Amino acid sequence: MNANRDEQSDNQARSDYDAVGGRPAVAAVVDRFYVLILDDDRLRGYFDGVEMDRLKRHQTALVSQVMGGPVEYSGRQLRTVHQGKGISTDAFAAVAGHLVTALTEAGVEPAIIDRTVTAVAGTAPDIIENDTAAG
Repeated sequence: MNANRDEQSDNQARSDYDAVGGRPAVAAVVDRFYVLILDDDRLRGYFDGVEMDRLKRHQTALVSQVMGGPVEYSGRQLRTVHQGKGISTDAFAAVAGHLVTALTEAGVEPAIIDRTVTAVAGTAPDIIENDTAAG
């Protein structure tokens, strides 16, 4: 009986970051995420001229932090990075959808996906500039 209780406590104390497999797993999800985004005609243009390796490192740190990992995102403020790009609500939703797909394909459990996407959705005010449908 105590073993089950101890196991339950360990599971509750374990971060989502650890539950998904730590940095290698998050980096793999981020790689897949950007494949999906760059294959999406609605989103590809937002990334013209962007140094993708650097962006992936920052995104891996951000997702790791959101998942409770021992990583702190230290990039520029999200509002500053996205300012002037005219990102629409629809484009933001499409990006979030690709994140869900990448996490799902990686076998991440639905509760962790929900927590991660909820945290990412909280960044919308710093990213969305154009509250109309994507062109």
